[in-house]
Amino acid sequence: MATEDDVRAIALSLPGTTEEQWYQTPGYKVAGKGFLRLRTEAEGGLVVFVSDREKEALLTGNPDAFFTTPHYDGYPVVLTWTILIMMSCAS
Repeated sequence: MATEDDVRAIALSLPGTTEEQWYQTPGYKVAGKGFLRLRTEAEGGLVVFVSDREKEALLTGNPDAFFTTPHYDGYPVVLTWTILIMMSCAS
């Protein structure tokens, strides 16, 4: 399974990315705008910031990989598991 260090390495390899604490977990931003944050250990997975259009497409196009919870209803956010991100990057 992917680790926090794996996620950090991938995120920080993107140009202009910075790491900051965000809701008490590591978050990643470009030019001050967040695009990814780890969920707490109890929650697991990643919070990925997308457009509303992308959210709908990801949730309907690949519901095994992307999901949401009522907490994120109305926000341009999808959730995914770190293992899926690592498998995608490996292929």
